[in-house]
Amino acid sequence: MKILIATEKPFAKIAIDGIRKIIESSGHELNLLEKYTDVSQLLSAVADADALIVRSDKVTAQVIAAAKKLKTVVRAGAGFDNLDLNACTEKNIVAMNTPGQNSNAVAELVLGLMIFMSRNKFCAGTGKELKGKKLGLHAYGNVGRMVARIAKGFDMQIWAFDPFVKKEAMQADGITAVDKVEDLYSNCDYVSLHIPANETTKKSINYKLLNLMPEGGCLINAARREIIDEDDLIKLFEERTDIKYATDVAPSNIAELQQKFDARIFATPKKTGAETAEANINAGLAAAVQIINFFKNGDTTFQLNK
Repeated sequence: MKILIATEKPFAKIAIDGIRKIIESSGHELNLLEKYTDVSQLLSAVADADALIVRSDKVTAQVIAAAKKLKTVVRAGAGFDNLDLNACTEKNIVAMNTPGQNSNAVAELVLGLMIFMSRNKFCAGTGKELKGKKLGLHAYGNVGRMVARIAKGFDMQIWAFDPFVKKEAMQADGITAVDKVEDLYSNCDYVSLHIPANETTKKSINYKLLNLMPEGGCLINAARREIIDEDDLIKLFEERTDIKYATDVAPSNIAELQQKFDARIFATPKKTGAETAEANINAGLAAAVQIINFFKNGDTTFQLNK
């Protein structure tokens, strides 16, 4: 089987070496398309591939149509909105991701953003400590659990809302589980977002919800830009001069926000949550293993388009 790695931003060499070892020792062929600059290069490379590994590269319906032999595509990472799942399903292609492999990297960034904002972006002035503050986790999946683990070391009080996780399971982890999302926002000094971007969640983090936050509240977003109602964010900042926002996914109106509210907002220049050497390696190796297991015994544990 021909397995293609197509990455505009390549994996680290150590990750490629590990992936190659996994794939070739299983009797398969590895092809690389790195730092490509035009989609036509991807369309050509994927034409005879049986499997595809990508990072944030877009696997569109056009790419799927060009991949005549493709049987599976794996997004090396947790988010998968760069994969056209409908197109994959129509062509009977199994689409997978590698959940959990970059969770610690994202969780560490969340705590870093919290410290950064609590200390006035490291500028002059009296900041605040995280100790004793209430941290609300909007979703308690892989990243949320990692954030909770680290935040406990700061002696924070951890709250969480997740209708897809049993309340008893969160309580067993020492988490205060709430039944209503409004209770999370109205009680917590910090709220960290870990929900996906879908038709239900897009623009769901709005004025009504954010305005519930206590005085001095800070929102942290290491998830997706689309879940924020950006117009509502401006309205909130204009009315609440105490609210802060730190994000790893810059709003489309970031220039306007920074011009008006620079001291209270921060956005990383480029999404960097999973940009650690360790996460890079872990996700790549996991993707290779999943493809080998798929071809070997039909394992579709992490299939997205069921």
